Order: sequence, then C-alpha cells, then structure tokens
Amino acid sequence: MDKLSEFVIPTTKQTEYINITEKVAQLVRESGIRDGVAFVITAHTTSGITVNECLECLQSDMEVLMKDLVPEDRPYAHARMLHSYGTTAGNAPGHLRGMLTNNHAVFPVRDGELVKGHAAEVFFAEYDGPQDRKVYVQVMGD
Repeated sequence: MDKLSEFVIPTTKQTEYINITEKVAQLVRESGIRDGVAFVITAHTTSGITVNECLECLQSDMEVLMKDLVPEDRPYAHARMLHSYGTTAGNAPGHLRGMLTNNHAVFPVRDGELVKGHAAEVFFAEYDGPQDRKVYVQVMGD
C-alpha cells in the first residue's frame, strides 16, 4: 500500500529553513499506513530537504555555511541567457546549495507514526525565494 500527498510552502526570503516536521508527521498519520517508510521530497532544484535540530542559532549557522561554500558573487557558468526560459539565469548558487542539501529525506514509519531522533526535525531549505514551493510525502508500507 502507498499514499502520495503534497503540500505547498509559501517561502518569504531568498534563503530560509522552514520546519515542516509537523506537516510531514500529520500526512504520515493520515496515510493509514502502520509500518513502512516515508519519503519527503522537494519538487524544486533550488531547494532542499534536510534534517537537523530546530535551533535558531543552528539555522543561522547553516545559512552562513552555505553562503561560504557557495558564494553569490562567483562567475558561475549558469549566469547567462537561457533562451529556453527567455531570461538570464541568476540562481546558480540556489542550484548548487540545493544539490548540497539534497532533495529528500527518508524516515521509518512505525505504528502509524513518523520515526525520527528526539531532536531531529525536518526542514524545507529555500535557496531561490521567495516562491511557492511544492513538497511531496510518499508513504509506503502496510
């Protein structure tokens, strides 16, 4: 048995980490699946899904680290006219940060509940906002 759900996150900043743990846990409970696995997946290449503690100072450190690893002001090859889009691409850092964060996370499901560490929280990572972003939750099992 499997259940695919989706929801939209309206981001408000160019870069931000949004805690989506409760929404994911709710969708797992509503899936009707008692034991299995849950996949949390972003639909976008300039965003990511990551797992960490929910501490404002840690989120700030994550943002600083990504900016240090992938600075805004490098001469990226992606920063050129994209005729297929009809515009100039200016979001190379978002694509590279999304690649580093990854586009998904996987969790066990036991007794109809999301299984995660005590301090583990699920975050949607925005690197090219603000935008409306789609997240999928695929729950599979019995």
